[in-house]
Amino acid sequence: VFFFDEAHLLFNDAPKAFLEQVNTIIRLIRSKGIGVFFCTQSPMDIPETVLAQLGNRVQHALRAFTPNDVDALKKTVNTYPESDFYEIDKMLTSLGTGQALVTVLNEKGIPTEVAATMLTPPRAVMGPMAAIDCEKLMQSSPLFTKYQKAIDPVSAFEMLTDRINQKMAEENEVKAAVAEQKRVQEDNKPKAGEKSIVEQVMGATITRQIGKEIVRGLFGMLTGKKPRSRSGGIFGF
Repeated sequence: VFFFDEAHLLFNDAPKAFLEQVNTIIRLIRSKGIGVFFCTQSPMDIPETVLAQLGNRVQHALRAFTPNDVDALKKTVNTYPESDFYEIDKMLTSLGTGQALVTVLNEKGIPTEVAATMLTPPRAVMGPMAAIDCEKLMQSSPLFTKYQKAIDPVSAFEMLTDRINQKMAEENEVKAAVAEQKRVQEDNKPKAGEKSIVEQVMGATITRQIGKEIVRGLFGMLTGKKPRSRSGGIFGF
């Protein structure tokens, strides 16, 4: 249950968009079992569109000293269900300290008969409640057996979150596989300045052939013999 004290401060010079949002919120949270109470000196302090959404009313004494007060009293009386037992206008002006006119919604959502009541004075302590006292209070509630066990079902949000996480994991796996494939290709690719196996074999063969021809030519120059020319040779002297 939410209590808004000095509620007129919320609605003074409030824009239309704000009032529409308040009406929407009240309708939505009321359907979820959440109560909202606006505490103010006069019902006229609350806009009619908001006041129409409120079903439970606790009205303390109203004083009619000025014409405006009389007009406000009449409007307040008109917001209450008709009563065969009370004269609501006289009752509102004669209520004493701790007394109030109360009407609430019954189980079928119908306003109950107006009843003049004496409010129970608040019983509270200053400071936080001790943990053991809080536990005793909770256990004494008739709803304790129903709500004592915490239930956390899998919601739509959790299901969507799991799907998103699964999709992201799959995308990361694909990216990792592509990156690994590129890395392998880069490792197998010959680096700049390196020769393939075929080039290395051909190069070694040509180098040996050139070396043989040079040695043969030098030997012929030293001995004075003219080396025999070979067809297909690279060098001839």
